Amino acid sequence: MKQYDIIIIGSGPGGYVAAIKSAKLGFKTAIIEKYNTLGGTCLNVGCIPSKALLDSSEHYHNAVYVFNKHGIDVANISLNFSQMLKRKEEVVAQTCSGVDYLMKKNKIEVYHGIGSFVDNDTISIQSKEAKQNIQGKHIIIATGSKPIVIPNVEYNKKNIITSTEALNLPCVPKSMILIGGGVIGLELGSVYARLGTKVTVIEFTDHLLGVMDRTMAREMQKVLRKLKFAFHFGTKVTKAVSQGEEVEVTALNKKGEEQVFTAEYCLIAVGRKPYTEGLGLDKVGIQVNEKGQIPINENLQTTVSNIYAIGDVVQGAMLAHKAEEEGVFVVEKIAGQKPHIHYRLIPNVVYTWPEVAGVGYTEQELKENKIPYKVGSFPMKALGRARASNDIDGLVKVLAHTETDEMLGMHIIGARAADMIAEAVTAMEFRSSSEDIARISHAHPTYTEAIREACFQTAFGESLHI
Repeated sequence: MKQYDIIIIGSGPGGYVAAIKSAKLGFKTAIIEKYNTLGGTCLNVGCIPSKALLDSSEHYHNAVYVFNKHGIDVANISLNFSQMLKRKEEVVAQTCSGVDYLMKKNKIEVYHGIGSFVDNDTISIQSKEAKQNIQGKHIIIATGSKPIVIPNVEYNKKNIITSTEALNLPCVPKSMILIGGGVIGLELGSVYARLGTKVTVIEFTDHLLGVMDRTMAREMQKVLRKLKFAFHFGTKVTKAVSQGEEVEVTALNKKGEEQVFTAEYCLIAVGRKPYTEGLGLDKVGIQVNEKGQIPINENLQTTVSNIYAIGDVVQGAMLAHKAEEEGVFVVEKIAGQKPHIHYRLIPNVVYTWPEVAGVGYTEQELKENKIPYKVGSFPMKALGRARASNDIDGLVKVLAHTETDEMLGMHIIGARAADMIAEAVTAMEFRSSSEDIARISHAHPTYTEAIREACFQTAFGESLHI
């Protein structure tokens, strides 16, 4: 039986990054993946393919509606959806092959099959061809998550679908209902709305993007209305059934009245749940909590000291970069180092256009926690760089402590928000004040000047350019 220092079950961002770090620190490492390709949900049916489609659909939308404003006249524009999907698959293949390369480069042994516990240090791997056991001193569970399917919604993978199927539709739908107004639904809804689909959002709460600052949610709603999104808030879906060529969705509105919606497709986008099926956790005495998560301590250890869990199978945001941080953290802990993760400073990002990004406290969280705060903001339309590129939607919002001026949160909706938020993460990791950022030179003209301007308002009560 082969022996390893560290065995990782699952090859998503958390798993494969943990494997690379493990190998780089000199541990003999193995990784187990149930599918034929490495990369997990993120690389195969999540982050990477969805961003490829988001970029492609934005190019098409700009060609149809925006190029003429730049003096670019394009005649007879047509959509080649099959080529768009082909490009997406090429991006996925290239990214997954990159992970394969990193495994080989770092001499990490890869097993394809379903990994399950035999005992605390023995893993059984069932592949199509055979079954074998391997042993490890330390084992990391990184099996990720899968879409939640709600009761009475007849998920058939054809016209009642999740994000997985939405990445490979045979053609652009005429209409689509999104159950849920969160990140996944809005990103994929944006893809199809740009290509001509009539998108209707049915959301149980009274706002979009539940985890984000409410200001961002309101601004996003304004943006999506320009794509002709329709919204129904405070509405609970009670049933969804396929009726041949269309889907019928029944829901109760705020007044308790029943409403019926029809569309060509229905996308279930109410979140994801930890994937632990087939792991054999009972063999080692690990029990999941009421949310299906694996309980862990501050060192990300389970109730069995040599077994760790990271990413979507544990508490916290289901984010690829959070899983990566945890993968590195666990391996460094095993190596006797002293790593650190500041969970409050792991950014959230929505890859619509404009993008949305946030880190730290939201304004509603500060109110709930009775933390005294002040607010500064700056609109993108007042920014020279944004006007030059015609990306004038959105704003930067900064939250700082009333007494100390320490930055407590930053929230951005605008072009390149996903990249801009790194400045806030860096500043807040070093406990900067808003005045610190206001006094740092920012190149002109850039989008990040909006951060400086918002910090000027937070620190001194007014921006420079308003």
